[in-house]
Amino acid sequence: MKIDISPYKHFSFDLWLTLIRSNPLFKKQRDILFREYFSIEGSIEKVSEMIRYYDLLCNKISEKTGTHLENFQIYYLILNALDVNIAEINVNQLNEFYLASEQLFMKYRPELIFPEIDQMFKKIQSKGKTISILSNTAFINGSTLRKLISYYELSDFFSFQLYSDEMKISKPNIQVFKDAFENASQYHTLSKKEMVHIGDNRNADYYGALNFGLNAILI
Repeated sequence: MKIDISPYKHFSFDLWLTLIRSNPLFKKQRDILFREYFSIEGSIEKVSEMIRYYDLLCNKISEKTGTHLENFQIYYLILNALDVNIAEINVNQLNEFYLASEQLFMKYRPELIFPEIDQMFKKIQSKGKTISILSNTAFINGSTLRKLISYYELSDFFSFQLYSDEMKISKPNIQVFKDAFENASQYHTLSKKEMVHIGDNRNADYYGALNFGLNAILI
């Protein structure tokens, strides 16, 4: 990743498909776990199809509305589509499933798209500039993503990390970028044009940041 850092004081990074990409083995193992944990009678192919369908659908809804859909809500949609009686599935069961899926996530963890991204982060910090993460979440919560960032020894580079499941709103909602800007402004006397958001999604990242008045870079 090559970015001219000179015009900016603060760098906000999206996470998925900007800094990390999924391990395909994780999704396969998660789908198997989902089928077994909830005693789903359908084939693993059908389970994977439904999980993928609602993953994409809920991402589109978040992008269109700027609202965050909780992963437990998505689980219920998938289970209902797979003919599971969701009246019999309580939140404690969903919590237990999430903890089991988190273990799989860390075992089959995403990889860094740019393995030497720490060198860019060091360069940014050496200039007295700051960095943050601003990421939408779906199945994987911000608390788990923080563990991943820590595993890759990148935590100390980020002044703060903002995730949609914790904010209860999603990019491209202007309030998301407003909150990021206000957080960044604690470290600098900052104008909007001195902050840049970097991400892969044209609507959520690029136009979302521009609509609030920040600079934006589309990866």
